[in-house]
Amino acid sequence: MVFEPADPPRAGRLAFWAPDGRPLPDDVPDGGSDGGSDGKLTVAVPDGGGVAVSTVAARRLPVGAALPLLATAGPDAHPAAAFWAAAAREALHLVTRGRLLPGVSPAGFDAWRVGPLDADDAVRIGALSAAMPAWARAVPLPADGAVRLPDAYPLLRAFLDAVADDLPRDVDADGTAYAGRAPVRLDGLRDWAAELAAGVDAGVRVSLRLETPGGDPAAGPWRAVVQVHGLADPGLVADVAPVWAGSAAGFDARAPQDVVLAVRRAARVWEPLRRLLSGPVPDRMVLGDDEVADLVDGAAGRLAVAGVAVHWPREVDRDVSVRALVGAAGAGPGGGGAVFGAGALLSFDWQVALGGEPLTAAELEVLAAARRPVVRLRDRWVLAAPEVVARARQRSLPAVTAVDGLAAVLSGATVVDGEPVEVVADDWLARLRERLATPGDDRSAPDRSGADVGIPAGLAATLRDYQVRGLRWLVRMTSLGLGACLADDMGLGKTVTLIALHLHRQADPATAGPTLVVCPASLLGNWEREVRRFAPGVTVSRFHGPDRSLPAVAGGFVLTTYATMRLDAQRLAGGGWALVVADEAQHVKNPDSRSARALRLVAGVAPARVALTGTPVENNLDELWAILDWTTPGLLGGRTTFRRRWADPVQSGDEAAGRRLARLVGPFLLRRRKSDPDVVPELPAKTQTDQPVALTVEQTALYEAVVREALARLPGTAGMARRGAVVSLLTALKQICNHPAQYLREDEPVLAGRSGKLELLDELVDAIVAGGGAVLVFTQYVAMGRLLRRHLRARGHGCELLHGGTSLPRRQEMVDRFQAGAVPVFVLSLKAAGTGLNLTRADHVVHFDRWWNPAVEDQATDRAYRIGQTRPVQVHRLVAEGTVEDRIAAMLSAKRELADTVLHSGAAALTELSDAELAELVVLR
Repeated sequence: MVFEPADPPRAGRLAFWAPDGRPLPDDVPDGGSDGGSDGKLTVAVPDGGGVAVSTVAARRLPVGAALPLLATAGPDAHPAAAFWAAAAREALHLVTRGRLLPGVSPAGFDAWRVGPLDADDAVRIGALSAAMPAWARAVPLPADGAVRLPDAYPLLRAFLDAVADDLPRDVDADGTAYAGRAPVRLDGLRDWAAELAAGVDAGVRVSLRLETPGGDPAAGPWRAVVQVHGLADPGLVADVAPVWAGSAAGFDARAPQDVVLAVRRAARVWEPLRRLLSGPVPDRMVLGDDEVADLVDGAAGRLAVAGVAVHWPREVDRDVSVRALVGAAGAGPGGGGAVFGAGALLSFDWQVALGGEPLTAAELEVLAAARRPVVRLRDRWVLAAPEVVARARQRSLPAVTAVDGLAAVLSGATVVDGEPVEVVADDWLARLRERLATPGDDRSAPDRSGADVGIPAGLAATLRDYQVRGLRWLVRMTSLGLGACLADDMGLGKTVTLIALHLHRQADPATAGPTLVVCPASLLGNWEREVRRFAPGVTVSRFHGPDRSLPAVAGGFVLTTYATMRLDAQRLAGGGWALVVADEAQHVKNPDSRSARALRLVAGVAPARVALTGTPVENNLDELWAILDWTTPGLLGGRTTFRRRWADPVQSGDEAAGRRLARLVGPFLLRRRKSDPDVVPELPAKTQTDQPVALTVEQTALYEAVVREALARLPGTAGMARRGAVVSLLTALKQICNHPAQYLREDEPVLAGRSGKLELLDELVDAIVAGGGAVLVFTQYVAMGRLLRRHLRARGHGCELLHGGTSLPRRQEMVDRFQAGAVPVFVLSLKAAGTGLNLTRADHVVHFDRWWNPAVEDQATDRAYRIGQTRPVQVHRLVAEGTVEDRIAAMLSAKRELADTVLHSGAAALTELSDAELAELVVLR
């Protein structure tokens, strides 16, 4: 294999041939429409210590077509093939990092090339060229017929530039310079391209060496001396004067001209360098104190980005940093009340450090009084940027709210005057940060009083170890005045843990008082039963119904629903709650909803807030913000700020931002899963299986007809009309996959023999019931639920149906009958029964149709797979083969990853897919 350069570079080709004359293997493509060709090739080949001529059968591929083949080169590849595969990886590495420069080829065409190259890039490319085997240089004979192997470095650079020139282009942009594949003549841009490349990719590179008179920074003005570096040889360096005189070894006659171009380019970044261009030789210049300060204050960094390094004198120390020091400001232990309660403040001071060691007050005075950028501190000269001197003079900023200060300490940074600033904590806050950084893992976990948190008196339950740790964490957070989100998987005992927290707080007069629980209507009965069961003697009342009144409970529970709270937010806001709990807090994941606004009003100045949810994130990180901004207002900043600083970077794949966000929210969100090592021994096994089913002939015909008609109409729609059409299409296809009778809305349908899913369900239910088991069947459609109940009863199976229209008394009666074993099959509406029910009688769960959000499916499964389950649980997900249900699985997996990590982006909204993407999703296969 060998590379044949061309002009423009993207026209270069890789030639594949067998040195022994054998036919090429089948895995070398013929190029086809990509411009490949076969033919004879006369090449210079290594022959012992010399070079010979050989005519071989070769296959030529354009660079872009050859790259996938190079990526598959294995360890047994020919040395030439192995080399060009390594060169391809290097080229892709450079292009991925954005190392691309526009230029004009020798023939006058638009051409991209790799660059600018930093020192590490140059070393890697140099080492790669030195390792080029002779067979990799077995190139076609030149026009003059000379038999020779070319030099390695120019041939390698030509290949790297060919890859760089090929990858950014699109055939649809032909005619546009630097975008299309067709060559575009740009002879008039040669001077522009030469100056753009000067000092970074062509000629020489320049740097600035700063000097002090006699090595004494205080003796006089500083000087900047221009140094010249060879691009191909990083070790080649000289001052400008000998280069200008032609006495510097290694530099050619064009070097002075290249120096002028490089200095002119650098002067665009830092204006003072223009003075170099006014003298006969651009070799050195005197710097004023303001110019030295400007270099320290950021100009040196800008020059470095432009490829001009600044070398500081060895006798000057530049290791001066400024950080924000957040302190307790009297809010530490012993301050009285909750440390982070309403009105609590933290101090915010500037800390200047030299070599990582904070300056003393006296040293700060010296720095603050400095009139030059160089200061004598600790027996050495120190360069201090104007910003550092300004911070030393300012010393402190106005105190910040306790929550804002804690957020800065946890994330390690804050923003001051629009600039990011590193944050450090004083000793007390540092110790608190360490305690908060591992929520639920501290077994001693003393509360603010210092006493160990034990199981509260009056709790009629035995808490598991992980529940005890959850209680200690809740006590720690609420005693400090911080909110908390207990985000355990469904069925792990969040309710009993919260009841234990209430009892613990009643034992301290400073935290005693009534607890308000806001929950979905379906959970009112469950909360009342759980309180009476686990905290006998504690008053529990409902604020619900048409004749509701707010009871006077000194230290008990008041239960209400989100709907009632919206209607009576003002009355509830005056309840004087010691603790406000939002159960199934995902109901307020939209901060603009009436429920979310009412919850903020009701919580008011309550000293403690706790959110309970099994799904803190279902679709995007805005939902996490909504929950945590209620539990601990101000922690994540405003919603716009949160999106800009956290959500957008994290959801675009910024792993560093994800880690910083995890450090910030981790102390406020305790997430345990049933797969955790300390939880899994307490639960039986769960097996999840996707059950593929084939469509019947009737289903296939309906499916294809709906897709065909919908895709024909879509190109003429836009905006909300298009979104509505897409939703209607997806809904229709899911209903067809369930059963034709559901889609056709038949009044008295014949059900048997028309649906692959129904046939599989019959098999599953027959086997489960015959084995003495019980099954939950979830569907998102009430109409489908009614069809399933009718069908299963007709086949002799006892069956109940629970949906959103089921009354609360009837709902509880159904649950009790199922749990008692009176009926073996329970059909449930996913949204109406996906949370809040304990159905551990079931050892099988069937998802008859798939919900677009896996977190909702998981919650529904957890009606059976939860504490109290004594048997393994089998989960069956029915999926119609070749349909939209098949292809949606990948999106569901992506959203499950988002929900699990709380720090990742979910699948794109289906209504925003293009026509082509939508067709790819829905067309039957």
